[in-house]
Amino acid sequence: MQPLENIRVLDLSRVYAAPAGSMILGDLGAEVIRIEHPDGSDSMRDWGPFIEGQSTYYLCANRNKKSITLDLKTESGRTEFKELVKDADIVLENFKTGDMKKMGLSYDVLKEINPRLIHCAVTGFGQTGPLAYEPGFDPVVQAMSGLMDVTGPIDGEPTKVGIPIADILTSHYVAISALSALRMRDLTNQGQFIDLALLDVQISSLANVASAYLNAGMVSKRLGNSHNNVAPYQVFQCADGPLMVCAGNDRQFEKLCVMLGHEEWINDPRYKSNTGRKENEEELVRQISDIMVTRTREEWVEELRHYKIPGGCVNTIEEALTQPQVIARDLIGEIEHPQYGKVKFVKNPMQRSGLNIVYQSAPPILGEHTDQFLLSKRV
Repeated sequence: MQPLENIRVLDLSRVYAAPAGSMILGDLGAEVIRIEHPDGSDSMRDWGPFIEGQSTYYLCANRNKKSITLDLKTESGRTEFKELVKDADIVLENFKTGDMKKMGLSYDVLKEINPRLIHCAVTGFGQTGPLAYEPGFDPVVQAMSGLMDVTGPIDGEPTKVGIPIADILTSHYVAISALSALRMRDLTNQGQFIDLALLDVQISSLANVASAYLNAGMVSKRLGNSHNNVAPYQVFQCADGPLMVCAGNDRQFEKLCVMLGHEEWINDPRYKSNTGRKENEEELVRQISDIMVTRTREEWVEELRHYKIPGGCVNTIEEALTQPQVIARDLIGEIEHPQYGKVKFVKNPMQRSGLNIVYQSAPPILGEHTDQFLLSKRV
């Protein structure tokens, strides 16, 4: 048994944020039906690299789903969709604000067909505000949210995160808001409309950076791999490459001093408190750097673990996906697809007793299940 058995999701979305959200629901047992235009409407299918003609980008967000094709700009397509809505629990879409209304498929229309329906709309900027009708893409949101301004080298240009972080965070909120709406429906027997915006999500994820400005007027600076509030808390170069070290409190710093053979730093007024360490960070980091570069990463990792100081190698993607901890956690899975063979993927990270996440199917090819669901195809 899975927690979302008997929940049906009609997924009209494209690219990453919303499809990755519906994939989480599919992992939890929901029946997720991707609905695309017959000519294909997801540009992610065109982004390489490819295996057997299938985009690896598309593969990372669409397992445990079925695929049908409908042209919602036609009367027949809208009629078919409305039939599917009758038995659906969730409609997920990321059309530009107003597009569903133009097609005659707004929440006001759909809830008349199914009052228990949960409609989740994902856009760049939400359903209200001066930018409501503008398209929003992950890098643009990273820029507008201030994230890029606090990311990158001290003397370099603002830098986007190496993954589509605004999309990824939004996908989590898709799942959270859908689950909470389902729970509310248990109590009220009514569906609801969910308005999710990438910019809202990324602004809410500024965490301590936002709090520092809102409460203390502090505008955080771009510090490369250092930290705005804590020291030493950064990357150090070792004899064979970079290593992240995080002495997050005074006790951990004391242990770091012992590890480095500089117990005198513990009571040094410049370094005794985190405030002092931040004020004298340049000199402290220089001294630590001179020591760290004398040994290899693995030698230092062994020392860090001995002293219980948080730290780890700055891995390449290959190193990250093949490290013993990832293998031990069984995070890499494989699904067989009859058309393009074996598909490897990173598993859902939720691990707990009784959750029972099942990887039933590889990401579908366009329209693979159309005949199974559409009335016109079954006649």
